[in-house]
Amino acid sequence: MSEQSSIRIIGGKWRSRKVIFESKDTLRPTPDRVRETLFNWLAPHLPGAVCLDLYAGSGVLSLEALSRGAKAATTVDIDRANIINMEQNREKLQANEMSIVHKNVLDMLAQKPMVADIAFVGPPYKLRLLKTTFELLENNDWLHANSFIYFDQDEPLDPDSLPATWSIWRQSKAGRVYFYLAIKER
Repeated sequence: MSEQSSIRIIGGKWRSRKVIFESKDTLRPTPDRVRETLFNWLAPHLPGAVCLDLYAGSGVLSLEALSRGAKAATTVDIDRANIINMEQNREKLQANEMSIVHKNVLDMLAQKPMVADIAFVGPPYKLRLLKTTFELLENNDWLHANSFIYFDQDEPLDPDSLPATWSIWRQSKAGRVYFYLAIKER
């Protein structure tokens, strides 16, 4: 059995509150430094935003977004332990605007869309699911023009992996993590 760890929400109404998660190789919560940069980029776009958190893991990106004024966040993950921890964190913070879906992300994206203003996409690096996930988001109308898409990976971006209607709006690197904020232009 794996042990529990925690990560702090770094801004907003739940600032400094801890989010618990299972310590395991397949789960890598977005580090504080990366989240701080990401949410500084997103700050003017968060109030009232609808967020979609794919391969949510700890759910910390959704909770950080809600803490900073997002209207709603839907987290999607297939791992039951991650779902249980997200449910506990939602209850502890009374984050009623957070919906938790226990499902395979690719199966979910093949269904009727919930259009998101901001999508967080964080599959385990070794699965190499970013391009497939991007295609499903784009082709199945999960995003509108001007939606933002956050993702990170362990190697520099191959520009051909992005749909034609997306462009990189911001990018940075922290340690061995390359992280990006794309925007859907049309």
